[in-house]
Amino acid sequence: MSSRLVGVGVGPGDPELVTVKGVNALRAAEIVVVPVMDTGEQGRAEATVVHYVPREKVVRVVFALNERSDRTRREAAWDAAGERVAGLLERHGSVAFATIGDPNVYSTFTYLAQTITELVPGVVVKTVPGITAMQDLAARSGAVLTEGTEPLTLVPVTAGAAALKEALAGPGTVVAYKFGRQATEVAEALRETGRIGDAVWGSALGLPEESVRPAAELDGAPLPYLSTLIAPPRRDGGRGGKL
Repeated sequence: MSSRLVGVGVGPGDPELVTVKGVNALRAAEIVVVPVMDTGEQGRAEATVVHYVPREKVVRVVFALNERSDRTRREAAWDAAGERVAGLLERHGSVAFATIGDPNVYSTFTYLAQTITELVPGVVVKTVPGITAMQDLAARSGAVLTEGTEPLTLVPVTAGAAALKEALAGPGTVVAYKFGRQATEVAEALRETGRIGDAVWGSALGLPEESVRPAAELDGAPLPYLSTLIAPPRRDGGRGGKL
């Protein structure tokens, strides 16, 4: 029987936002892998998973989650993580990988799956979708992501705010991920494009230290790396005006 690797989206941090299908997949797997940084602290995925499966079933694997400047070091870390998970698949056959948000949206799982398909011939790779940070922030803030024919643009700000500014100049709602280190530039882009009035940002969603605030309050102070921003368009046409 082929070994099986399942990427399970466990949401942005609130354990209650894991889907029933996600919980079932975690419990059905023989082993649940959770990604951790080389500093060793517990991540959001691990904190969520242990609400549903015994801790002895959880295997922590170090990934270069915060390595962006040294490609050689990053590739070496990915190779080591892939070898570790490949070894788990050989011994256990059924492994789940828990990732925050959704496994097909800017997820560590994407890179792991590519590595595993090369290392483990015949492996079956599946994913279970998860609730994303933008959905959770929309619910907690009351922001409407899309109406009618509006487009939705998702931009990671890890490489700077230029792509975000370009998106803000266009139509529809713009969502920015991982903008904490670029908060000052993001606030400037929102002001320059006239989008700051209705924009909201949030961090640590569903956790005790959660913060959900208007973007107009951004003052240049440091924000958590995994901060999320929603910048809706102007909606002046009344109910159904964008249909």
